Amino acid sequence: MNEMVHCVHCGCLFRANPRTKNQRYCGSKDCQRARKRAWQKEKLATDPDYRANQRDCQKEWHRRHPRYYHLYRQGNDKIAERNRLLQRVRDRQRRGPKFLAKMDALKPAPGFILGQFYLLPVLAKMDASAQKVILIPVSYKDGGCLQKRTR
Repeated sequence: MNEMVHCVHCGCLFRANPRTKNQRYCGSKDCQRARKRAWQKEKLATDPDYRANQRDCQKEWHRRHPRYYHLYRQGNDKIAERNRLLQRVRDRQRRGPKFLAKMDALKPAPGFILGQFYLLPVLAKMDASAQKVILIPVSYKDGGCLQKRTR
């Protein structure tokens, strides 16, 4: 009788094929894709010949389709912008924390101050877009408008 097994990807219970030794994935398309991705990832990590072959195939594909990514980015503005932002984050993580500031950056104010603040990324540009943040202290009980504290 066939053994019932939980799929590693989706968790569903399925009847394992007796001819397939150590079957861990069910037959759904998503689970089979996940199985193939896991196999490829493991193969790329452990087999230098497979890795070299994949690299050569990728180079050949790029040689045959030189303008593919240029045309893709032209037709998908939102995706291209998202990818640019994510690449900046990856670049920043790879370089490590280097604290560069805008040329007109203010020095940190001592103590707690009410007002508008700008959230800036680690690498800031002169035209960085601002996020408005209003900080309200715990001691604030009056429902009126916030007053700027004078020094």
